[in-house]
Amino acid sequence: MGCPRARRATLSINRGITTGVEAMRGMAEGKSELVERLFAAHRGALQKFFYRRVRQRSDAAELAQEVYLRMLRVKDTAAIHDAEAYLFSVASNLAKEHAASRRRRGVSVDVEDATIQEQLAQPPSFEGEILTAQQMKRLRAVLRGLPPKCHAAVVLQYVYGQSHQQIAERLQVSPRMVKQYVGQALGLCRRRMASWG
Repeated sequence: MGCPRARRATLSINRGITTGVEAMRGMAEGKSELVERLFAAHRGALQKFFYRRVRQRSDAAELAQEVYLRMLRVKDTAAIHDAEAYLFSVASNLAKEHAASRRRRGVSVDVEDATIQEQLAQPPSFEGEILTAQQMKRLRAVLRGLPPKCHAAVVLQYVYGQSHQQIAERLQVSPRMVKQYVGQALGLCRRRMASWG
């Protein structure tokens, strides 16, 4: 059934492949452990790093997690001479990407910010009913120009008094997405109202 020499060569090749696969699996597990240890040691510092830049704890935690995922994708961790420095350079690049993304999407308002809540809770001043009527007409026009989900989120929250959870269920999105819709809508309304004077 074939030459014993060929059979030995085949067995040798198979052992070589098996050994290579095991070595790669061991390297992957070693890399994973290295990244996990590095991330565990610096998670708090990473979250603080991002919080100083984005000012939202949930975003800071998500960005820190994204650094972890990106570190897992690094093909050759042996080429990294200073893992901590590399970790924070990845974080810095990610913070820049996040800032650029926010600029592209437009300014949003954190509706849970205390100053925003105070402004929303203040009753309108009646300096002139004509001015107020004009502003209301402009605001209605601005609201009609909002993207549909942003418009729905604002109306459901401020007209119908629904919570983010209730709105999320109605729009079939997450409460976090509702918060983003409302923030984006308020930012757009402020800019457009300010441009009209």
